[in-house]
Amino acid sequence: MTMTQLVVLANSWKHSDWCIAGIDLATGAWVRPVSSLDDGRIPKSTMKLDGYFPKLCDIIEIPLAATGESYGFEKENRTILPGNWIRHGTMKPSSLQTYVARTDCIFNTLENYISLEVLQKKTQEKQCSLQLIQVYDYRTRSTKRKTTGDSTWQGIFSLGNREWAIRITDPVFIGKLTAGYKPSSTCLLTISLSMPYKPPDWEAQKPPACWKLIAGVIEFPVM
Repeated sequence: MTMTQLVVLANSWKHSDWCIAGIDLATGAWVRPVSSLDDGRIPKSTMKLDGYFPKLCDIIEIPLAATGESYGFEKENRTILPGNWIRHGTMKPSSLQTYVARTDCIFNTLENYISLEVLQKKTQEKQCSLQLIQVYDYRTRSTKRKTTGDSTWQGIFSLGNREWAIRITDPVFIGKLTAGYKPSSTCLLTISLSMPYKPPDWEAQKPPACWKLIAGVIEFPVM
């Protein structure tokens, strides 16, 4: 068993359970702990922290296997092994700068999604399903999902030469927004990819795609 110490940069909803991801502090690589469930989601009962729920910027140590089910496009996945988790305090947002991607687009594409076919053709070395970006004009809006009519929140920001509008899945941040909170304009955003999904209004021949999601919002203190 290998204990892996990571800083939590995403803790988001995933089909009524959770998806955790962060940076391995020993290697600087992204890690997404996954369970044995069909999509890797993590029930709260799997988080062996004596009832504590991991927060963004927490430093936690988790027993992980060296590999995990990648679903053909998530090389960061590592299977959770039995054993207790350990919390080692928190990291300041300013200390995360070294992990910010220096890029003008997200996952090297300009769409809000990436075709599963395209992802699965990449070599493992070039696969990427987690990215940390910094934005300076962050704002949010409430909207309705076209497919279900459910209320959802989007993060709006500029990156490169375009404006992005990406769905937020960070439940703590969504709770604050629902209560009327106005976020800081300068944030670190953890962008993740969803499991493959094909909207009902897509053409029949169009392949399923993985959608870009804001899985964590880390605000910088207002000076």
